[in-house]
Amino acid sequence: MSETSELLCHVDDRVAILRLNRPASLNALTPGLIGALHAALDTAAEDDAVGAILITGEGRGFCSGADLTAPDAQPPRDAAGLPDLGAALAQGYNPLIRRMQSLPKPIVVAVNGMAAGAGASLALMADLTIAARSASFLQAFVNIGLVPDAGGTWVLPRRAGRQRAMGLAMLGDRLSAEMARDWGLIWSVVDDEVLLTEAEALARRLAHGPGVALAGIKQALLAADHNSLSAQLDLEVTLQRDCGRSRDFAEGVSAFMQKRPAAFRGC
Repeated sequence: MSETSELLCHVDDRVAILRLNRPASLNALTPGLIGALHAALDTAAEDDAVGAILITGEGRGFCSGADLTAPDAQPPRDAAGLPDLGAALAQGYNPLIRRMQSLPKPIVVAVNGMAAGAGASLALMADLTIAARSASFLQAFVNIGLVPDAGGTWVLPRRAGRQRAMGLAMLGDRLSAEMARDWGLIWSVVDDEVLLTEAEALARRLAHGPGVALAGIKQALLAADHNSLSAQLDLEVTLQRDCGRSRDFAEGVSAFMQKRPAAFRGC
């Protein structure tokens, strides 16, 4: 995979590993880094050698949110000369979050250290988020007079409930990794020294899984947020039909009958 100075990329054992690489700023997000991450996801989506994506951060933090100081991070101005933060979201963050949600391959995020602001949103938008025990999450927006963005207002009430979402967003208090797990915001918490080992093992397990089924699971569970029961039942019919025609389904049944591990091919 191609990489930039701000994003390091490589593929290992069917896992595309993407590392945010601005450690001096705790991997604060710039338009360039957002664009590079989006492009890397597009590449991974089209690469048959990739079955899953792992995103993490270099250095002592996952991501401190938007970089408010970088020259290319200054928001556009409206006709009155005022900063248009909405345009920055529409042009950068929102397409990235939509791509994460629409990408059929599983995305794992490994949170090392702080995930703040849009960095927290990025971490929570993964299909599975694993955090170091010392990691924490911070909805920092209110501290500078903003609302959560990059999908933060969507994911928080759905996973943590409205009261907890309100508290996190309105108070801007730091949330520990253990509490984030207990509230259903992330999948698991592990000791700091084994974070990458555990995250890579999780991503490899997904990468070698039944790709059609995993894509269908992701599509179905995201659709359940807005579907009626009837619509969801109809979607399950379509997805199960597709899975039943896959080579992985045939292999899974054969392995079950032969009492051996399945050797899925992702198709």
